Amino acid sequence: MNKFIALAGLSLAAIAATPAAAQTEATASAPTGARVEALVGYDIVSFAGEEEGGILYGVGAGYDFAVGNSMALGLDVEASDSTTDIGPVNTGRDLYAGARATFAISPKANLYLKGGYTNARIKVDGLGGANGDGFRLGAGAQFSLTGKAYVGGEYRYSNYESDFSRHQLALTIGTRF
Repeated sequence: MNKFIALAGLSLAAIAATPAAAQTEATASAPTGARVEALVGYDIVSFAGEEEGGILYGVGAGYDFAVGNSMALGLDVEASDSTTDIGPVNTGRDLYAGARATFAISPKANLYLKGGYTNARIKVDGLGGANGDGFRLGAGAQFSLTGKAYVGGEYRYSNYESDFSRHQLALTIGTRF
């Protein structure tokens, strides 16, 4: 758990320094337009004082609007699932909708912060399921490949109702339109 908190702190420190770095790179510009991506990663679920890890997978989409040469603001949506279970508690699908601020740090690299609403399906063996409402905060980086394709990495924290939360590390591959 401490590794993830340290990683989040390091990511936020790097992003805080981004505007100064972006000003020194005259050719860096934040990406704009529609994007879609696939994601896979590691999911650590905490529930009632217990933690367990599993595989995260899903798809996301968004749209970014330029608000300057080196910054864009955007909208994000995502649907994901996880193999993580804690005893009789099974994690189900996770839906997310939120906002994102992207900062160009070079012609091929961007850093971003995101936050918004998330809703997870939680099932308990023998008792059925319920939806948990909450919020998600995240930070990540994207690197251009060729054309409009990119790869990235992201850390995110989600907190739901009833003492249920998750830390996730995700790798993404996507394209812009």
